[in-house]
Amino acid sequence: MRQARPDQSAPAWQVWAALVVVYIVWGSTYLAIRIVVETMPPLLSAAARHLLAGLILFAFIAIRHGFGALRLSRQEWTAAGFVGLALLLGGNGLVMLGERDVPSGLAALIIAVVPLFVVILRFLYGERVVPGTILGVGIGLVGMLILIVPRGIDGSVSLMGMLMLVGASASWSVGSYFSKRLQLPSDPLASTGAQMLTGALALAIVGVLLGEIGLVQPDRFSTESLVSFVYLVTFGSVLAYTAYTWLLVHAPVSKVATYAFVNPVVATFLGALYGESIDTMMIIGAAMIIVSVALVIITESRPGQPTGALEANPTPSKTV
Repeated sequence: MRQARPDQSAPAWQVWAALVVVYIVWGSTYLAIRIVVETMPPLLSAAARHLLAGLILFAFIAIRHGFGALRLSRQEWTAAGFVGLALLLGGNGLVMLGERDVPSGLAALIIAVVPLFVVILRFLYGERVVPGTILGVGIGLVGMLILIVPRGIDGSVSLMGMLMLVGASASWSVGSYFSKRLQLPSDPLASTGAQMLTGALALAIVGVLLGEIGLVQPDRFSTESLVSFVYLVTFGSVLAYTAYTWLLVHAPVSKVATYAFVNPVVATFLGALYGESIDTMMIIGAAMIIVSVALVIITESRPGQPTGALEANPTPSKTV
């Protein structure tokens, strides 16, 4: 993420309005995904979502800046393709598959460990990680085990589904980490649009290879799934993304990063309203993950500290 530029400050009410959009919309997308995959093929619906969102972003750029702004170099397309595969095929694709069998609130809590995986990558690549950040990672990973192990043992939640969500978190962290080290398009809208289009293509190919074509039965798509799909395209991928990129320029990175531990709370609350159960172990695991992410964000945002963990969502198409 980039620090807010001093010459682009904005009124506090505008910053908080954008934050509320990111908090609520991105928190709600977990439930929307859960509803979509009830009657729609997971990977092909994700491909359609990102294809539409990418085209909307490219159309916006062309209208605002002309078609010349869409001319990306081969190196930029290659970088965007790699990040798009990690974020959207590995990240969002595995979330779509996992949420067929995992409640949306639990899924959101597992995905919340993305900043912790980014820290692990930084450590593996020889970057300096301060003790406070290491402590946060340890607490968060224990919290994740508390969420997964008991449910995997008693079979109350699909172990494979939960492992897919862990894989989604890991894949998202890979895309996030390397997106800061590759030559992506300088325009964040063009960068995310390119990632969405390449990610959509990959999702479509894998979906076809896995036989999802046979699941494309529009007469069986429920109204709830269709409404949720439209919500994911317009609100999840376009509105919240625009709010997020605006925040990256107009608000401190430490404030923007608070979405990482607010989203799971919103998702868990909405899941409970939808009828998903919450037990004591889930509350304990959730608390540990949220505290761990908050600890990492606070530690990393101190002056003089590296900010790698705050880059857990540099190109905010989001796993959801």
